[in-house]
Amino acid sequence: MSNDERRNTGKEKIMDVYAGDVVVPEQGYAFSDIMLETLFAEIWTRDIISMRDKRILLLGMIAAQGEATTFKIQTKAAIKRGDLNAEEIRELHLFIAQYCGYPKAAAMLFPMEEAIAEATKDLEKAKESGAE
Repeated sequence: MSNDERRNTGKEKIMDVYAGDVVVPEQGYAFSDIMLETLFAEIWTRDIISMRDKRILLLGMIAAQGEATTFKIQTKAAIKRGDLNAEEIRELHLFIAQYCGYPKAAAMLFPMEEAIAEATKDLEKAKESGAE
């Protein structure tokens, strides 16, 4: 696959992974080019592990690092894509607290609930407009 094909595959996959809620980086910046051509075109497209499993693993790793903003982004995408529902996200958060610690989990709580509310609103809008 050529770099252009890998980039296009990566662009499609990043839009899928983030349920259309990200801006695809412009071509020409090495970090974003490599991210699209490798992480999204080659890693996220592998189907040995389900998208749901990847998302759960990713949420755990992000929580362990204390990255509340990224946790919110991933939570919203997980709900919008149907990988996880709000109840499952909250249960995962409870589990994360036991292994990552309460301070890190507490920092995720508000962003997580914001993401759940935003994703629910987006899904309701999409349903109303008939674009599920």
